[in-house]
Amino acid sequence: MRVRLVQLGMGGVGRSLLRQLLDCAALHHARLGLRICVVAVCDSRGVLLDAEGISREVLEDAIRLKQEGNDLRQLEQAEPNDGFWPALGELAAPDCLFVDCTAADETAPLLISALEKGAGTVLANKKPLTAEQSTYERIAHPRARSRWESTVGSGVPVIAAMRRLIESGDPIERIEGATSGTLGRLMTGLEDSVPFSRLLRQAHREGATEPDPRDDLSGEDAARKALILARGMGMRIDLKDVRCQSLYPRAMDQLSVEEFLNRAPSLDEGFTSRCRQAWEQGLKLRYRLEVSRQGCSAGLAAVEPSSPLANLRGNDNLVQFHTRWYRKTPLVLQGRGEGVHATAAGVLSDIVDLARLD
Repeated sequence: MRVRLVQLGMGGVGRSLLRQLLDCAALHHARLGLRICVVAVCDSRGVLLDAEGISREVLEDAIRLKQEGNDLRQLEQAEPNDGFWPALGELAAPDCLFVDCTAADETAPLLISALEKGAGTVLANKKPLTAEQSTYERIAHPRARSRWESTVGSGVPVIAAMRRLIESGDPIERIEGATSGTLGRLMTGLEDSVPFSRLLRQAHREGATEPDPRDDLSGEDAARKALILARGMGMRIDLKDVRCQSLYPRAMDQLSVEEFLNRAPSLDEGFTSRCRQAWEQGLKLRYRLEVSRQGCSAGLAAVEPSSPLANLRGNDNLVQFHTRWYRKTPLVLQGRGEGVHATAAGVLSDIVDLARLD
């Protein structure tokens, strides 16, 4: 079985995915008789394209080049990505999978076009699924050849579990979780009496936050995940309907990243106070998302010690489903929630899943 693959994006997740595809090629062929042939790879500035399959050597060069901070245009085999994404739609066919590892808004039309031509789509990018409702419905239609496991929970199979619950006729009443490994690391670090600004600076230095840590602290990423879960439950809502708490004053949006980190100690007292108040009540502070028919929210919450969220440490993600059959004891999924490799592994699993259905 041969599957052609078009990959959009060569950031951390995209590079790790290519690395895993190359490393697992022999395994996939031996166990499944599957050959995944990469026919196109692009970043925002360059495109590699070979209808017969890009060679392993060129893919290795692309990974190395991007790890060094360069763009694909610098490869001899690359073409400029000047509006090239729409042209990639010409590759769409039933034997082709389009994989979105970008953080871009503008990939949605290409993904929809690919689906209409019988191709499959795999998303790590949350933005097409959190655009207007009609876009979500076209990409995530129950009969569409789409998977988006890594949009929520990194490599933890949250979407697959939700799909199985719904398709088994067990209605989901409420979903609760902590789905940001970065924020989880910060919250549990506060329990050790480490100032928030020091935790943030260390996480940023180690690459555990986005390049601009405000992308984590704004809560928008958690809000997008909540929206994807809500829409998966059948709710027709938009991103503006999700109540989202930012962990810094919006006045700090105008600062450079270094200025923001330098001024982060001004946030320490507030977080120390919130953490102490929770501790004095026997509770623990977590950044929690909650989804139910009554609404969606993402923000700080003091949780009971009996809650699975209270036992989280470090960067783990956790999602619990409250359903008709899992009412007294919710279904809990927990696992690593930080890092591009776990996310890429979830994407690869989706690719193999779709390929096996062909």
